[in-house]
Amino acid sequence: MLSLFSPFPSRSAGFPRREFLRAGALSSLGLSLPWLHGPVSASVRSAGSRAKSCIILFLMGGPPQHSTFDPKPAAPAEVRGAFGPISAAVPGIQLCELWPRTALCTDRLAILRAVSTGDNAHSSSGYYMLTGQPHAPMNAENANPGFPNDSPNIGAIARNLLPTRGQLPAAMRLPQRIFNTDGSVWPGQDAGYLGHASDPWLLNCRPGDATVRIDEFLLSSDVSEERLHQRRQLLTEISSRTPLSVSAGPAQNWNMLADRAFDLLASSPARQAFELEREPVAVRDRYGRSQFGQSVLMARRLVEAGVSLVQVNWYRGPEEPSDAPCWDSHARETQRLKDVLCPSADQATAALIEDLTERGRLEDTLVVVMAEFGRTPRFNGAGGRDHWGHVFSAMLAGGGIQGGIVHGASDELGAWPKEGKVAPQDLTATILHCLGIDPHATITDALGRPLPVSRGSVIGQVLA
Repeated sequence: MLSLFSPFPSRSAGFPRREFLRAGALSSLGLSLPWLHGPVSASVRSAGSRAKSCIILFLMGGPPQHSTFDPKPAAPAEVRGAFGPISAAVPGIQLCELWPRTALCTDRLAILRAVSTGDNAHSSSGYYMLTGQPHAPMNAENANPGFPNDSPNIGAIARNLLPTRGQLPAAMRLPQRIFNTDGSVWPGQDAGYLGHASDPWLLNCRPGDATVRIDEFLLSSDVSEERLHQRRQLLTEISSRTPLSVSAGPAQNWNMLADRAFDLLASSPARQAFELEREPVAVRDRYGRSQFGQSVLMARRLVEAGVSLVQVNWYRGPEEPSDAPCWDSHARETQRLKDVLCPSADQATAALIEDLTERGRLEDTLVVVMAEFGRTPRFNGAGGRDHWGHVFSAMLAGGGIQGGIVHGASDELGAWPKEGKVAPQDLTATILHCLGIDPHATITDALGRPLPVSRGSVIGQVLA
């Protein structure tokens, strides 16, 4: 039997005619929301968790650790770069001077300075950071999703194991997929072996535009709200005539999901989470009017609407230079960091932490700032730094995290871990633990096989 709460059957299994018609009814009525299929597994709780939600800020491209969260003022000029350190709110902690707003928030931050993938390719190192599983083979650029690299994104795990709160799915991504210059989409962004039912919902949007348009919530031109209402009445009438022996179990779940889809397409509090114009002008300005800044603001609204995990990807626009797109600073790093990258990232990161604090939500919202890797210790001939997965930095704040600390250290050149090395699976395990998911539990894939949620260890030194 085809169930809207179970993995997709194989093509050879066949569909009972009645179940096929029932499953297809939403599409025929104009409702084909991508998250309609629900999670497979039950929740597996972890003791001591504090976070209800998590916001991951993914600075794709690889920020240089030297000019972000691990400055090296005593290193040679060709290593330390053009920018010096700035004293933070916590004595003894320094950030790069390009992060003045975030420096004022260090009393709520746990900075990890010895994260390591050992992988120097965007695609495969990114897969490792997003899933907690190393790519096979490592150092594989322009890799695409697929076996054997089909471990689920951390958002897919959250969606699979955490209960849905409200009308929205438990995990979402915005404002676009992560992709390389050749258009290849990184592996590790979907549910992998868990099946599409657990995919974090992808919102393709431009939140920094004057008018924010999200196509997933727009009715087609030939469907008015009145016509949508009529379709809902028709569907209710069809369901009321279904025999009780058929309408029990999966069919009841289907009816519930249909109601959620209709509510979301119509005016609803959940749909309002995407309407940034409801925010005061001062709040929108506080986050910055960049695509990244407004995406971070939307993430805050989404967790308030009940989404458990939101991954905000750094926006890659068509205007990005091909030789140094996003944080991939192979050329002109000094200018890119000062004029384009750090101002927007610093403003949005600090605004999120401060805003959550003022709203009383930071204690139950985990904030993670990370990327796929860092940059080489020394500059290249084009005034940039190249890929470096051997050591880089990440930051944690909020739910379950101890603020005002630094865990781990790189060497004097920011080239290798010196102490407190953190592997991606350890970061993943820590995020899951803070969300209340036991990282030592198992999760069931689409074939019914039990697989470990994480192969890492929780970073106990950063927990509150």
